[in-house]
Amino acid sequence: MVKEAWLPAAFNGGHAYCDRVNQSAASIAGFYSGRYRHSDRAVWMERLAAGEIWCNGQQLRADASLAAGDRLVWHRPPWQEAAVPVLSEHAIVFDDGDLLVLNKPSGLPVLPAGGFLEHTLLAQLQAWAPAARPVHRLGRFTSGLLVCARRPATRGWLSAQLRDSTSAADAATSSRSCRKLYRALCEPMSFDWAIAETRAITVAIGRRPHPLLGEIWCVAESGDPSALSSRSDITLIERRPQACLVEVAITTGRPHQIRVHTAAIGAPLLGDPLYVAGGIAKLSALPGAGGYRLHAHRLRLQPPVGDVIQLEAALPLALTSQGI
Repeated sequence: MVKEAWLPAAFNGGHAYCDRVNQSAASIAGFYSGRYRHSDRAVWMERLAAGEIWCNGQQLRADASLAAGDRLVWHRPPWQEAAVPVLSEHAIVFDDGDLLVLNKPSGLPVLPAGGFLEHTLLAQLQAWAPAARPVHRLGRFTSGLLVCARRPATRGWLSAQLRDSTSAADAATSSRSCRKLYRALCEPMSFDWAIAETRAITVAIGRRPHPLLGEIWCVAESGDPSALSSRSDITLIERRPQACLVEVAITTGRPHQIRVHTAAIGAPLLGDPLYVAGGIAKLSALPGAGGYRLHAHRLRLQPPVGDVIQLEAALPLALTSQGI
């Protein structure tokens, strides 16, 4: 087994966030506190005073009103990004010179988001496969098969397959050319669920209020007209003293679907700091927090020409019997 290397925590070069004002506003600080909810109005006033915000090409030092069409730029100073695993060529599961499938380690974000700008899989990938781009995302702490491609045309058909594989239409009966299977450790499940038994979980997923984010995806409230239909087929693979190993096939692609559905049946992913039994989110936690055990394990793809491609990423230690 190759020992995993880590990129240490380090400061990035900062970033410019550009926004166009759609309608007039009485306050720049008010606009930003509504647009970026991670900071309140007082923090935005401090950023204005520090000269970090520009409007229509002019640096500002005090709050002001905004008109529709104004262009704002927040020049965020460099900030420290957390340590992340190093992506190496040992992570390659499949590479034909165009299609590239990687075994992503847990803890590595795919694209810039959630406080990460340079410590991403995309940034590391450019060092040894500069033309390759991820076709989809996996959560930062989800490990396993990540599909990339070098040619735009390949990214196009891959994106269509992955999208169709998790569309709501005919989720229960469609024989799709793309199939994704996940493995996960969840809290102990009810004992009326037999080994190798598969059950379809069809709990709808919707948005609920959250004090840190405004809203968050979780089990939909009864009667929510905007709730999204969803389906996960969960198979019990193994019972362990403190957890159950399950396989999950998702036939709809909803935000945090596996985490929400396992929690909805009373068996949240082991170590999940966000979702609790019942599929509700903790008000003090955020989706990017780690600790859960989820792995994109197997993938089936049908290229436009040629044979079916079937791939597998070995389970990480955290999901094996040696891990728990």
